[in-house]
Amino acid sequence: MTTGTIPTFEQIDELHRKVAPSDAAYDLIHTHCVIVAQITRALAHRQNALYMRRCTLPADAVERTGDYTMLAGENGNDVLPRTGHAFAVPATDGVTGGMIPPRYLDVALAVTGALLHDIGTYRVLKDDGADGRRPLSFDGPHYVQHGLIGYELLLNEGIDESIAQFARNHTGVGLTREAVEAQGLPLPPDDYVPMNLEQEVVMVADKYHSKSVPPRFLTAASYARKAARFGEKNREEWLELVRKYGEPDIPAMAKEHGMAVK
Repeated sequence: MTTGTIPTFEQIDELHRKVAPSDAAYDLIHTHCVIVAQITRALAHRQNALYMRRCTLPADAVERTGDYTMLAGENGNDVLPRTGHAFAVPATDGVTGGMIPPRYLDVALAVTGALLHDIGTYRVLKDDGADGRRPLSFDGPHYVQHGLIGYELLLNEGIDESIAQFARNHTGVGLTREAVEAQGLPLPPDDYVPMNLEQEVVMVADKYHSKSVPPRFLTAASYARKAARFGEKNREEWLELVRKYGEPDIPAMAKEHGMAVK
């Protein structure tokens, strides 16, 4: 049941500008959200293309079995090589691989959520870069709070719960109560994990782009190495997400936006 506002793209941009403490912050964070929305749209379109083929794919199709011979981070390679692999379904919006989802994804919902998922990061800046002398930077120890901050900010702005949850539930590969307590994170003990496929696809898309200064894209393999810093289980969870959603064409996107790839 919808009790709040489902914002338009124009309203989303207005909210970013309202919350941003500086032009530099808006440029970095809003651009990141736009790119994550682009990746989200591509991944969701791939999922829907696979769903539409669910009745016609052969039983042994890799998009049905998930039996890919190579995954991100294994032997230092990216997931799903674009040549020499027998895909039953051609690439969709540059995304290869992936597995048939249990249902059709709401692309509009996912894209809207992606455009607002990092709205809370404006509130965890160490320096907003406004004076031009110091680069924009984030408050590292409190950065993990940005999801919950964004969730509360969106609710206070009258945004519907279904959209606000995208801010709350996108950190890492799913932040559980167990992880919050074990790591002593500055968050109320709770599960901050996706509640539906649309939230999950935004969480995945978010991992392919970094708000570093300057911003840059990450491949599936480079994020696997980053995930491994938080334990092997974390890396394995990422690999399963790549198996599930496939791999976007990150080099092409980076070239489109004039950014580097890590």
